[in-house]
Amino acid sequence: MLRGKQRAKEIARERVDILLDTALHEKDQELADRQAVMAKRMVMRHRIKLPYDLKQLYCKHCKAFIVPGRTARIRTGRSCTKAVRVTCLRCGHTYRKIIARPQNKDL
Repeated sequence: MLRGKQRAKEIARERVDILLDTALHEKDQELADRQAVMAKRMVMRHRIKLPYDLKQLYCKHCKAFIVPGRTARIRTGRSCTKAVRVTCLRCGHTYRKIIARPQNKDL
């Protein structure tokens, strides 16, 4: 049986998941932004660690909520370093997610 703070953290984690999921599929951008801000506040208040895939939904520069295709441009890299480039359309900041290559064991 969970008590006090542990129960509050579990409830907050569930609510954050619900808020971010609805914010991703929301047509109204202002409502999606408010839901994302509420989720971020809840994470900070209860000291919950966001999973990597949800953490990537926030711009690293302006801290705005990123909806791929609407508020961010996502491109794949063409250089020898395989990467995905994410450009925030609000502040223009570009950052890369490196895609790891499979290691050859024959070499």
